[in-house]
Order: sequence, then structure tokens, then C-alpha cells
Amino acid sequence: MLIIVAFVLLIFLPSPWDLVGFGIALVLFLGELLFWNRTVKRRRSPVGAETLIGRDAVVSSACRPYGQVRLDGEIWAAHCEAGAAEGDVVRIVGRKRLTLEVEPNEVIRPG
Repeated sequence: MLIIVAFVLLIFLPSPWDLVGFGIALVLFLGELLFWNRTVKRRRSPVGAETLIGRDAVVSSACRPYGQVRLDGEIWAAHCEAGAAEGDVVRIVGRKRLTLEVEPNEVIRPG
């Protein structure tokens, strides 16, 4: 937006104020660009298998103790000590390499 303002100032202000306004707007634009560049570089994107921990998955192949789960359309190898039948909902609690550690998801029902 500031770059557009810089060119508008260059066109519509009388000389020498057109160059002064253009220069100030250009410096402000570059400062804003550097600020946002530094802000975005420090932000880490949530990626990888670590982002799966705490989510729920559906068992697609019985886990006794090894099987498979489906999460967001992907099938993952899974390990469940307690065991889980096909179609059960499990919670992801960890991972070892590409195998997800899961536990049966206990739903609290009002008594």
C-alpha cells in the first residue's frame, strides 16, 4: 500500500515535494517490509508427526498390539498396548519413528 502512496505523491505533489514525499514513503515501505520479513521468519510452522499427538484417529486395522489407524485420510502404523478393534476411536499419545503410540479414547458419559 505504501508503494502506491509513494507513486501517487510523486505524480501529484509539486516539485521538490514530490521527491521528498516519494522518498519518505519508500523508506517507510522498506521498513515495513523488513519488519514483516523478520516476524515471519521467526514463526515456526506446525509440521511433522509431533503435531498429531493429542488428536483422535479411527482404527482401520485392529491394533493387538500393532495395527493401523486412519487420520485425515492418511493411514499410519499404530501400536496400542491395551488393544483396539477396527472402527474404534483412539487418542494419539506419542510416536516412535513412523509408528504412532495410541490409547483407547475413553468418552466420559453423563451417569
